[in-house]
Amino acid sequence: MLKELKTLLWKELKLEWRNRHALNGLLLYVVLMVVLVYLSFEKVDFITWNALLWLILLFSSINAVAKSFLGESSARHLYYYNVARPQAVILSKIIYNLFLMLLIAGIALAVYSLVLGFPVLYPLRYFAALFLGAAGFATLFTMLAAMASRAENSAALMAILSFPLFIPMLIILLTVSRAGLVPMEGAAILQNFTLLFLLELVIVSISLLLFPYIWRD
Repeated sequence: MLKELKTLLWKELKLEWRNRHALNGLLLYVVLMVVLVYLSFEKVDFITWNALLWLILLFSSINAVAKSFLGESSARHLYYYNVARPQAVILSKIIYNLFLMLLIAGIALAVYSLVLGFPVLYPLRYFAALFLGAAGFATLFTMLAAMASRAENSAALMAILSFPLFIPMLIILLTVSRAGLVPMEGAAILQNFTLLFLLELVIVSISLLLFPYIWRD
């Protein structure tokens, strides 16, 4: 299992390097969104600053993670099916997309802070929320991409499936990230972070349980 996971992760990195123009285009998309926000608002309060950043990361994650399965041919899926366990396949996609989302989040936050300031009072809390947010988007959209890839109109299906699922996660993320912007009680911070972590753990568990059946079809 671990050997398969390591091999699949290395494969994802090599494929991304071969098609690095797609990654460059994605990073350019993130920077352009930040610049568009700056040209539209120029100056915002910390609540709007936080909400706009998460919206940028949300739409960037959809573009980044959707290609996990939707951009691969059925022949490649058949090859994976014959050489690796389904759990290793879905875990490799989640882990790789997590690293990709962390890269996008880091670049987006750097450019965003450069043009709109950095109103974070507690950086450690906010970076922890950013990490959990990147992990949440990676796990959620990887699972949805896997489900949508088995349908004919996969892009439309992914949009339909994602809407009722990412809204609760986005609401929790906005609440959790406020811990880095305003003073909050330790109990409330722990409760919010625990809720987000458990939600992501549930998504990963569902992915590991459902993906073998999706993969078999």
